[in-house]
Amino acid sequence: MSERNMQRIRDSRKELAERIAGAVRDDGFTEPMEGLRLNRSSQPTGRVHGVSRPSLCVIAQGAKEIYLGDGRYLYDTGHYLLATVELPVNGSIVEASVERPYLSLRLDLDPGLVGSVMVEAGLPAPRGPGDAKAIVVSALDADLLDATLRLVRLIESPSEARLLAPLVKREIVFRLLIGEQGNRLRHLPMLGGNSHIIARAVNRLQKDFDRPLRIESIAKELGMSSSGFHHHFKAITDMSPLQFQKQLRLQEARRLMLGESLDAASAGFKVGYDDPSHFSRDYKRHFGNPPAQDVERLRTMIGAVADPAA
Repeated sequence: MSERNMQRIRDSRKELAERIAGAVRDDGFTEPMEGLRLNRSSQPTGRVHGVSRPSLCVIAQGAKEIYLGDGRYLYDTGHYLLATVELPVNGSIVEASVERPYLSLRLDLDPGLVGSVMVEAGLPAPRGPGDAKAIVVSALDADLLDATLRLVRLIESPSEARLLAPLVKREIVFRLLIGEQGNRLRHLPMLGGNSHIIARAVNRLQKDFDRPLRIESIAKELGMSSSGFHHHFKAITDMSPLQFQKQLRLQEARRLMLGESLDAASAGFKVGYDDPSHFSRDYKRHFGNPPAQDVERLRTMIGAVADPAA
């Protein structure tokens, strides 16, 4: 990379950090325009569990780790994270301080917009499964960073944003499509390929997470063999269908205990567990603490809500 480009990246990153810090003056997040979320944290965090969505995540200051299934993804100011399927993930901020807070943004990626840009740019949808992993981290180049910065600048000019923000978002999508992870972005749900099939399976599992999992039945509905379905599901999500269902159940049980004050046995039963002890073991293995202890800890942290990916 030329010295000119390196200086351009340093300048853009510095301005992006200043603008995010100015928009989010206290720890937390704000959504200054539709589909754009800005985040700030003045200290490292433990793992925050949530659900990813198709999006681009850029860090202006600090660093973060994301965990998906057995995969671990570390990204920082020199890298962006691309998510293409809604999946249960957890992440932790690993670099932040009061003097240099963690500052980041998440831009939601609309499948229709991605498809429109692909057509306009003459980029075909992938014909085979390819490498369609749901979350990837890649180097952030000067052009993509510049387009991201121009979108954040528009926050201060709402009248201009109405006209220019859609154009800048199209440019961001275009630069992602022609970049290192372009082929993965083309697997965004609704654009074809096996990720479209797996996205249908994800939606099915999300809808029926509390019911017994029948791989053969789902695979047949999708026109795949059981082994083929299992292989493609894990290739994209880093999880088996059973692991995915278990994470959905545990996250919903956690929500029920925290938000609706259900006890552990009732929450476990409601999400599909027949054995309370089995539920408690799975819960502790996933979240690190038994249900009651974990929920009590969360209640003390209720004011600090973080985004697992951005």
